[in-house]
Amino acid sequence: MPAMADPDSRAGSRYATGPILDWCARLHVHHDDALTRAFATPEGVPAIMVGPSEGQLLGLLCRLGRVARAVEIGTLVGYSAIHIGRALAPGGHLWSIEFDAGHAAFARDNLAAAGLGERVTVVEGAGVDVLPTLEGHGPFDAVFIDADKLNYDRYGAWAVTHLRPGGLVLGDNAFLFGELLDDTERGRAMRGFHELVAKSCDSVCIPTPDGLVLGIKR
Repeated sequence: MPAMADPDSRAGSRYATGPILDWCARLHVHHDDALTRAFATPEGVPAIMVGPSEGQLLGLLCRLGRVARAVEIGTLVGYSAIHIGRALAPGGHLWSIEFDAGHAAFARDNLAAAGLGERVTVVEGAGVDVLPTLEGHGPFDAVFIDADKLNYDRYGAWAVTHLRPGGLVLGDNAFLFGELLDDTERGRAMRGFHELVAKSCDSVCIPTPDGLVLGIKR
């Protein structure tokens, strides 16, 4: 029987080349005009959104979890918000937080083009300031974190507190660009996020290019 892994891959070797990743994304992820628009960041906006396969994964996880009420920390220009918003159960809503007012304006336009203007609310401000204002909409079915790395442990604690049992906490850049085990403020914050999710959820770190933590609240 073929093996699902081998010692090299379990030790960290990866067989996913650029052409392989591109081929898989083209096959499995359908980009309509709205997603194409949101993925093509305007001049001056960093292209730091999730990749096509990761966006598709977020949507599939939300569909599997029957997510209706969700929070996203880190909108950028709305690419991941479109994936999540389209996956919500009927009557669902996504509150997406974006610190930069210019990025938030682009996101609102992209979400409107995707037909999600009424289903996704982009809230401007720092995550640590905005999250308390959303608590009245909870408990939530999912919280996706893709924002400033120094506050991941704080965002994770908020998520676990305000998710329903069985709700999803998702954290992108969980390998911290290779810095996860470094003795830095960022490294400690990201390790704290991992540890908090592992303590309060059934969890795994999915080995996407930069790691995606998935936790299901106990």
